Amino acid sequence: MYEPIRTQSVHSSMAGTSSDYPHRSREEELDIQLAGHLAALLAITDELRAQAPSGDLDTAAERLVEQVSRLRGGATVRALPAAGRPQATSLHRRAHRLAGRALVVAAARADTAAAILAAERMDAHAAALAEPQKLTGVG
Repeated sequence: MYEPIRTQSVHSSMAGTSSDYPHRSREEELDIQLAGHLAALLAITDELRAQAPSGDLDTAAERLVEQVSRLRGGATVRALPAAGRPQATSLHRRAHRLAGRALVVAAARADTAAAILAAERMDAHAAALAEPQKLTGVG
């Protein structure tokens, strides 16, 4: 019904080896992914620190910097908080989701330190979301 393929695949290497382009291992890919999630979580943590400084957020930021630096093998570049600041509730939701993603990748990578940090940040952001919001009365 179908004609058999008679030519070599266009996806095969012209030099006869498969090392013509760089390959990353699964562990390297997970490291990159985990570092990205933690770096994004760090950026949100810095946003929250700019809005309402706290010792908990300072400690979390330091620990996130340590993990990102370890995974990337160098210094961590930090972003300045944005001028138009989103609401804290929105930031806590985003941080909770990012921490969840980081936890999944850390578990797949069997990185206990990053998994513990991600789980702690998930708990902290869930607690912040569960706190009753302050309402201001009019008149």
